[in-house]
Amino acid sequence: MLVTGGSGFIGSNFIRHMLGRHSDIEIINLDKLTYAGNPDNLRDVEKDARYRFVRGDICDAKLVDELVVGIESIVHFAAESHVDRSIGSPDDFIRTDIFGTFVLLEASRKHGIQRFVQISTDEVYGSIENDLFRENDPMMPSSPYAASKAGADRLAYSYWVTYGLPVVIPRSSNNFGPFQYPEKLIPLFVTNAIEGKPLPIYGDGKNVRDWLYVQDNCEAIETVMNQGKDGEAYNVGGGNERTNLEITDLILRGLGQPETLKTYVKDRDGHDRRYALDTEKIRGLGWKPRHAFEAAMRETVAWYQNNRGWWKKLKSGEYLEYYKKHYKRDL
Repeated sequence: MLVTGGSGFIGSNFIRHMLGRHSDIEIINLDKLTYAGNPDNLRDVEKDARYRFVRGDICDAKLVDELVVGIESIVHFAAESHVDRSIGSPDDFIRTDIFGTFVLLEASRKHGIQRFVQISTDEVYGSIENDLFRENDPMMPSSPYAASKAGADRLAYSYWVTYGLPVVIPRSSNNFGPFQYPEKLIPLFVTNAIEGKPLPIYGDGKNVRDWLYVQDNCEAIETVMNQGKDGEAYNVGGGNERTNLEITDLILRGLGQPETLKTYVKDRDGHDRRYALDTEKIRGLGWKPRHAFEAAMRETVAWYQNNRGWWKKLKSGEYLEYYKKHYKRDL
């Protein structure tokens, strides 16, 4: 199996999940190691004989072509994924999320890959005031990030229709859990609260997201990979709709920090109001989330409390120097 972006948040959890469940699996992790790709995320498996790390860019057609030889399946996580960054620098998102996906699809077609898992997102649908998004609903992405993921999503589908490449597309809601880069809402707010720093809340804080524990998502991705129908998309949601304010209050209460840390800031451009998914289709494959939201949140908060060295290095900028030294990246 080739996993792209495996040193990121969901990718690293997925690799650990697969190695833990399958003794006969072999995984190549292709990751460019940009700011959110962190080798520390997989320190515990880097010496496993079934695991191999390759530092490289999914846009590098020659490298991808070499790596895909002998591969049975590709699980494609690699993407620029932070909405705020896409607003300021959308070109990186178009290149990585769309062109990089094209490079992988072309190599997969050439070498006869048996399964291509295109990791998508609920953000491709845009915002919904009421009801739930279903897989056949129109895509109305609101940000350059969401648009780049929608483009990759549909490009992968076109390779199924045109070339018969066995593609499946899981679209998950907002993930949370260990090893999530602290620019995202939950790890940012948890780590800021631990340090007694302000928690910056966009607008009125009433934007709604459906939260999904990352381990449940890993199980969903494996389910779709093994049981999903070629060419089909599958919504993956936790059924845990919460406003950003509710998440903020939960974190502050859990850490015993005052509400005075809540700081309202100017709303983000194009900020979707609500995401919500109908997950009946993937439940028909036998999947459902196993982790209760409140318990998973407690575990997540505890992980950041117990792994301060991991995130303090990221938030301090120390990791940038680390990469310059060890990976010779100009960051």
